[in-house]
Amino acid sequence: MNKNPYADMLPSKVRKLIRDGEISGQTSGMCAGYAQANLVILPRDLAYDFLLFAQRNPKSCPILEVGDVGSQNLQFIAKDANIATDIPRYFVYEHGVKTGEYTDITGLWRDDFVSILIGCSFSFESELLEAGVPVRHIEEEKNVPMYRTNIDCVPAGVFHGKLVVSMRPMPYEQVIKAVRVTETMPNVHGTPIHIGDPAHIGIKDIQKPDFGDAVTIKEGEAPVFWCCGVTPQSVVMSSKPEIVITHAPGHMFITDVKNVDLKN
Repeated sequence: MNKNPYADMLPSKVRKLIRDGEISGQTSGMCAGYAQANLVILPRDLAYDFLLFAQRNPKSCPILEVGDVGSQNLQFIAKDANIATDIPRYFVYEHGVKTGEYTDITGLWRDDFVSILIGCSFSFESELLEAGVPVRHIEEEKNVPMYRTNIDCVPAGVFHGKLVVSMRPMPYEQVIKAVRVTETMPNVHGTPIHIGDPAHIGIKDIQKPDFGDAVTIKEGEAPVFWCCGVTPQSVVMSSKPEIVITHAPGHMFITDVKNVDLKN
């Protein structure tokens, strides 16, 4: 396995490289030991509904921080960050349709925007690797495969839609170890939601993910599925709010918080 060249770099250094346009790709494997986060930015008048949605769907949307109205800065998970510049790629959705991709959303910023940071499964990957559990998309230098499922999220206000999951294949004998590693980290999705046959959760072709890249599943391995912070994007496409800005799948915000500090 080729180690990510940014694996040993501090989050503040990587965020600066992202801000300066020197990093534009997905962030899996970067800043080992530090938590990564999904992003949802939406107008203040939609924020309560989304926070209620997250509270009702904590496994897919575990909240790490909520920004002040109109502020591009964060108070807790990263002190020197700008949420409008420090993610490699952003998606903009208008009325449920993706209308643009950006590496900097400063020009789109509004005084009524609220930023919501959600825990990401990338955060437990270094824990899996330390436990000897393979993380195939890191091995293959790909983005994690993500799939829309047939599982309904619990609706709240204007928000409703299907759960999205991320998948990591591993030998059957290591599945229990993976469950034990991730059960200690509910703030970054916790334990898997499904193990085995993808058809049971509505995935027709595991080699055709809805987001990210397909990875190799070897003989004797089981696909293991975790709730995914791309779920809000699925929900936005179903709910069609006026405007929502998110991270591009796999292109996360890297926090200053250590993974160990997110454990129970």
